[in-house]
Amino acid sequence: MKNVKDEVYAALCTVTENVSDVYPKEWADDMNIQLTEEDNRVSERTDNQEQMAYLRYRIDIWHRRSTSAAACAVDSAVSALGLVRTGCSDVPDPSGMKHKQMRYEGIIDMNSDIVYWE
Repeated sequence: MKNVKDEVYAALCTVTENVSDVYPKEWADDMNIQLTEEDNRVSERTDNQEQMAYLRYRIDIWHRRSTSAAACAVDSAVSALGLVRTGCSDVPDPSGMKHKQMRYEGIIDMNSDIVYWE
């Protein structure tokens, strides 16, 4: 397993300082981003050695008025890491906040920091 979640987190922090891996507890700020690593598994194994890992992240954005500008900024920041957006949708939220959910995937070479997309 190779941990690139810290790099994704740092990229999201360029969009807003309100980034967490838990459901937002404080709604006083205009925008909150939640990062969830949904999958990090061996994609290819050779001679019992991990060679490639498949990664999938879910990013949830909450905003009082609109998630559009934040979603564009998130897409730019995360895509720069080599991950590919595989989904983006508005989600009804009982809080009354606008809620957008985005998913990113990639395959990373375990012997380097190169991310490939499927």
